[in-house]
Amino acid sequence: MTAHRLRDATSPYLQQHADNPVDWWPWCAEALELARREDRPILLSIGYSACHWCHVMAHESFEDESTARLMNRLFVNIKVDREERPDLDRIYQTSHQLLARRAGGWPLTVFLTPDDQVAFFAGTYFPPAARHGLPAFRDVLQQIESAYRDQGDAIRQQNESLCSALRQIDATPQSDDAPDAAVFDATVAQLAGQYDATHGGFGGAPKFPHPGTLRFLLRHGRRNDDENASRMALQTLDRMANGGIHDHLAGGFCRYSVDAAWMIPHFEKMLYDNGQLMELYAEAWEMTRRPLYRHVCERIADWLMTEMQLPSGAYCASLDADSEGEEGRYYVWSPDAVRALLNDDEYRVFAPRFGLDRPPNFEGQWHLHVFEETGRLAETTGLPPRDVRRQLLAARNTLLAARRERVPPGRDEKVLTSWNALMIKGMARAGRLLGRDDWLDSATAALGYLLEVHFDGQRLHATSRDGRARLSGYLDDYAYLLDAMLELLQARWRSEWLAVTLVIGRYLVEHFEDPETGGFFFTADNHEALVYRPKPLEDDAMPSGNAVAIEGLQLLAAISGDLTLQDAADRAIRAAWPAIEGAGYAHVGLLEALHGYLEPPELLIVRGQNQALDDWRQALQQAAVPGRRAFLIPADAAGLPDALAAKAADPDRVVAYRCRGHQCEPAFSDPAALRPGGAPAAPGEVAK
Repeated sequence: MTAHRLRDATSPYLQQHADNPVDWWPWCAEALELARREDRPILLSIGYSACHWCHVMAHESFEDESTARLMNRLFVNIKVDREERPDLDRIYQTSHQLLARRAGGWPLTVFLTPDDQVAFFAGTYFPPAARHGLPAFRDVLQQIESAYRDQGDAIRQQNESLCSALRQIDATPQSDDAPDAAVFDATVAQLAGQYDATHGGFGGAPKFPHPGTLRFLLRHGRRNDDENASRMALQTLDRMANGGIHDHLAGGFCRYSVDAAWMIPHFEKMLYDNGQLMELYAEAWEMTRRPLYRHVCERIADWLMTEMQLPSGAYCASLDADSEGEEGRYYVWSPDAVRALLNDDEYRVFAPRFGLDRPPNFEGQWHLHVFEETGRLAETTGLPPRDVRRQLLAARNTLLAARRERVPPGRDEKVLTSWNALMIKGMARAGRLLGRDDWLDSATAALGYLLEVHFDGQRLHATSRDGRARLSGYLDDYAYLLDAMLELLQARWRSEWLAVTLVIGRYLVEHFEDPETGGFFFTADNHEALVYRPKPLEDDAMPSGNAVAIEGLQLLAAISGDLTLQDAADRAIRAAWPAIEGAGYAHVGLLEALHGYLEPPELLIVRGQNQALDDWRQALQQAAVPGRRAFLIPADAAGLPDALAAKAADPDRVVAYRCRGHQCEPAFSDPAALRPGGAPAAPGEVAK
């Protein structure tokens, strides 16, 4: 029965558990009703397919017959993929934090009362036998069931307190204070206090990329000539690019580093990290023109299009940390194995560059990490730098081909709207800034899949596999896709895409906005009723859905003229202001939205014939202005909203309209005016 329930799931994670002796259910009304009817507590297990410790607990406990019998007798057992149900994961991770007084993680093991699905005990990984201060899982099962039977009054009181605490977490208190810009410098100072000046990044091990924080610092430094902010961002990008968290053969970044020096990663690769980092490194390249940042973008794109893009055009969710039952096995080397594959000239530069001439750094093996710069290698070998780079490239190609003969990590082939949207945006931005049409083609193909399979003309679905979509979309799905489409429209104009963004933006406001205080809930008003309805403002591994929604609505309102979207964005900023002011470092996504609220960015609408627009596109690449949004719209584009149609095309020349907020300059036709501080060569008609 279990196999039948989970085998047809769109989640590979659920399918991995289809043959367990545990009588698993997916999260569904039937399972919840069974728990109520039989008065059995719910054992909720949340994980995901690329999670190493999820695999460990599954092998130790969920595949064990005696443990399964105990679980089946005492509980209704529900298995959830946190990537498909981020609503449930958000609620019960927060519950774990309140109950255990420490951060959660995966696998998440939560015990719920059957009548209201409130957590009364929560943990993460439990071993089969007591060790390292953790109780044996079977002992936990029996103790929890006994507590449920014997301590009902205490559990009910605890549940009431927990629900009250949950409701307070995302509360947005009213404030009469007007948002102001002082928070930007204050946040830079807060982040400087957490900064690792030796290795880059923030805090110690484990160390995460935090792309939202780096984006804030990069943009703040550029806007304000703040060398400290720029240094923190760029040094961290350098260290990550050279570290073991970056796959130096195939490209792409792993989820985090287990050490402070970015040397040894947790080897799983997630789409959402790489989408954000692609955008970030492209912006860093635009700002500095450093070849390293272009190289990183090229490697991410190569990995994505080779290993993660399905024939349908959609992007897969993740690659597992494990292969052949061992974490990192696919990625590590020995000097002898490398020497056998490379010639002497290649090995003598490759070995010192990536540490093969040093002691092993991962369980007796070598994981690649940059130790020597090419300039230093040129000095020690006597080779010209160009020859050093050529030898390194040849060695990389040889080792990558050999690595692909190994048993690869598992690939989670489900398609998530939100994660695809982050990657579409990253590819669109990098493709536009670096002039790569193939990257734009890749992003366009992924968007085409989402619009065909995940979008019904009004609403979004959150996930699909093999072309079968399911689950109502969450705030992140709507906000991220809106943001991604607005980015892709700046690279390739299609009026039908703008029409879809308007549908998505208006649906987001109508069904996700908090009508009382402003801001956006994580679930729509027609979503399944759960323990509580989160309204997340903080960033985590992915940007705050509220922050991305505000930015998207601000821009969509500016180009469409729909001021109801701007009003909703303004209400959300005002609602979030007390949280931003209190802890800017935890709300860096909202800081970017706040900047757009306080100082609307430059908006450029360019109308003309296609060939002439290509020339202007090149001019825009050479005349970068921080924060500028530019839409190049063909003269014959149809279906434009009135606000865009009023910015008329001229059959004989390109006409450009530059606006900030509700103020527009005279139209102009001289691309020299695109330069920072540039002005139109001669006044034209007033833009509307």
